[in-house]
Amino acid sequence: MNIRSLTRGDGVVIGAAVLLFITSFLDLTGCSGAICGTIDLPNAWDSLGLGLGTYVAGVVGGALVVVSRLLPAPRKVAGLDLGVAGTTLTISATWVLLWTLIDADNAGTGLILGFIAALLLAAAAVATPLVPALQAALVPAPRPAAPQPYGGQPQGAYGYPGAQQPPFGGQPQQGQPFGGQPQQAPGGDFSPFWFAVPVPRPLYAEDGSPTPIAELAPGTWYLAVEQRGPALVAQTQDGRRGVLQDTSGIQRG
Repeated sequence: MNIRSLTRGDGVVIGAAVLLFITSFLDLTGCSGAICGTIDLPNAWDSLGLGLGTYVAGVVGGALVVVSRLLPAPRKVAGLDLGVAGTTLTISATWVLLWTLIDADNAGTGLILGFIAALLLAAAAVATPLVPALQAALVPAPRPAAPQPYGGQPQGAYGYPGAQQPPFGGQPQQGQPFGGQPQQAPGGDFSPFWFAVPVPRPLYAEDGSPTPIAELAPGTWYLAVEQRGPALVAQTQDGRRGVLQDTSGIQRG
């Protein structure tokens, strides 16, 4: 898992899920008058159907949405994509809380804030894949350090183990404009360089298998070790190598 693959939308999902869980401990009904200090007002945990079936279901849905973005390959639950299952749970929790709020005679803080948190959670889960502003990296990738001697690795560049040396010598090329595709040097020579992808991109096996072996995530620097026509052979932070077929929009270090 790579936390730098999280987006701003994922950050909203995480924050809303935490708020939803907190509101499950707040009062579901309001109170007025002198009796407020003498009675215990109910919260969501006085009814497991509401506490576990609605509040916690929404929190679990948000967790599934975030986990689905962290995994290198799509996973399924009961035949459904993990992210789809999580989004469905967040929408379900919002729907139940909406009608519970409408049906309440005197809604308390836990119910009102719970509905707002669930609505924000579901909206972020649905909108993140659709709104470019929410797809930006939550934690921006640091720029590689100044060029090192030939064969060195940029110090402090996230995405490649510091204890390992790249199997190919080279130094990052500074000043490559964002969106430029890698160009092969004259004479067929190729100098390895660091790059980042603007959106998640699949990395395929070098033997031509159609199944991705990993997913390159925005906010991480990867090492390009070879060029094959318009494609690049890239090495991930755990040492795996594969072919990046779509090199459009990559950012060179």
